[in-house]
Amino acid sequence: MTLLFSPLSFRSRTFRNRLWVSPMCMYSAVDGVPQRWHRTHLAQFASGGAGLIMAEATGVVPEGRISPRDTGIWSDEQRDVWAEIVSDVHERGGMIGIQLAHAGRMASTWWPWAAQRGTVPVAEGGWPTVAPSVIAFEGYAAPEALDAGGIERVVTGFADAARRAVDAGFDVLEVHGAHGYLLHEFLSPLSNARDDEYGGSLQNRARLLLRVVRVVREVAGEDLPVFVRLSATDWAEGGFTPEEAAQVGRWAADAGADLVDVSSGGILAGVKVEYRPGFQVPFAASIRSSGRVPTAAVGLISSGAQAEEVLSSGAADAVFAAREWLRDPHFGLRAAHELGAEVPWPPQYQRAHWRD
Repeated sequence: MTLLFSPLSFRSRTFRNRLWVSPMCMYSAVDGVPQRWHRTHLAQFASGGAGLIMAEATGVVPEGRISPRDTGIWSDEQRDVWAEIVSDVHERGGMIGIQLAHAGRMASTWWPWAAQRGTVPVAEGGWPTVAPSVIAFEGYAAPEALDAGGIERVVTGFADAARRAVDAGFDVLEVHGAHGYLLHEFLSPLSNARDDEYGGSLQNRARLLLRVVRVVREVAGEDLPVFVRLSATDWAEGGFTPEEAAQVGRWAADAGADLVDVSSGGILAGVKVEYRPGFQVPFAASIRSSGRVPTAAVGLISSGAQAEEVLSSGAADAVFAAREWLRDPHFGLRAAHELGAEVPWPPQYQRAHWRD
């Protein structure tokens, strides 16, 4: 039995293995409503052996979407379509989570294959953005600083979205606190210049994230796992650091999080990152050891052997992958085959499982 294909349990959910699908935006929704593309895209990973499929960053409020084409979960119509997708995944033996997100100053942007770049004008379907402070992301419109009422609306938005996600049948709720989006913007001194209880010290900068984790945990109850995605470093002087991430990971666990999904970057454009296979794994290891909280590693992980090494080294409890699942939606079955792990295959695919 490999570690990668051993089960992992959080609260009432047991994942059949530890090779998971990272959330990946498809920029294919209409008014926040997932489309047929999303149903096929996500369900295929369940047939392909994923232990958990994390649906893309999904706006908890309309202005929280990264782009006008991002999914949302602020309406009952969106909830009901998500429920059909959850059913498709469950029917294929998989489990599925949703990443609850607010893009902050990086909202209202053009999707990757659009001819334009930067902020989508209001006249073309965009909207004004919000952030901790009036500090723009490079190339984007300046945001409006959230006041006390705006912060309360953000917290309420996450709580309401979590409630709809529970009603839709999701197995995991993940709070997106990474990649330069709103909760990360509060965490980083590079985007947070506030002088109130949400700025200055790390405890203050983490306050909004921890409030969100608590309300999501309250909605999730005792049964559903709650994950938090963090960018463990801003890759820039004066930014959020791995040591701070470990502390925030401890606080998040105290607030009700079951696992920290460890990524990096996003707060600044053009930073120097040494991309290499598994380049973020040390951050997951650091948070796991010093933060005393389970972690998932992600970042240029593209083989079963590599993922197995991440786990056997003690760096993480699970592995998220993204691009490799896009290249091969049956990455899970292939990795199990390569490692010699005996895992359930869909009966329709049994011929590919035969080794002779």
